[in-house]
Amino acid sequence: MKSKIEWTEETWNPSTGCNKVSAGCKNCYAETMAIRLKAMGAPGYDNGFEFSMMSERLKQPLKKKKPTKYFVNSMSDLFHEQMPNKFLDEIFEVIEQTPQHIYQILTKREDRMFEYLANKNIPQNIWLGVTVENRKDGLPRIDKLRRLNASIKFLSVEPLLEDIGKINLSGIDWVIVGGESGPKARPMKPEWAENVRKQCKEQNAAFFFKQWGAWGEDGVKRNKKSNGRLLSGKEWNEYPNLKLKIAS
Repeated sequence: MKSKIEWTEETWNPSTGCNKVSAGCKNCYAETMAIRLKAMGAPGYDNGFEFSMMSERLKQPLKKKKPTKYFVNSMSDLFHEQMPNKFLDEIFEVIEQTPQHIYQILTKREDRMFEYLANKNIPQNIWLGVTVENRKDGLPRIDKLRRLNASIKFLSVEPLLEDIGKINLSGIDWVIVGGESGPKARPMKPEWAENVRKQCKEQNAAFFFKQWGAWGEDGVKRNKKSNGRLLSGKEWNEYPNLKLKIAS
């Protein structure tokens, strides 16, 4: 399904539903959307936001020849505790069978991710990421990610809930920063985002500023569209250099 998420092209949800595990989950957009889709009678959302496997969606990427960036499980977490290893294996088989696509996998469950992938050859077309919303929940995830042999490793610093201080970006290729959206959104301060951007520049990580969210750079709450994507007067749309990474 085509996506409005700025850093991807389409979403692929072989499972849906999740549960809250950290501070970044408090105002989960996927939960709100799943409840709305259930009320509309949309296929695949009979259970609302309860974890559900969607085997009928498993082979969707096989039908597309055009190279596409897929955000995997935008409506769930691929490494959810209820996800069976057998179904995970089937998902990764589809990824291996479609090397023309890029699969962006993002998780807040770094322990399950590490347990599943530590002794596997991770396909080259996977970009593997963790959410880093604050110091307590987010920063420890980076070390688990760093220990995995993915071709591209990235951080989603969204929603950025506080100044996360100094970050070790060794082995990290790409960092996405964004504020929170929705009526209950928590504000993001400009200096928090700037702190991350400056460290990306110093440590040679690509930086992508996704959005301000509900609160603007000026600290005024508006809608997402009016707040735009400018940080310090410009848009930041950097992506990791995959060709350079593979060559090295």
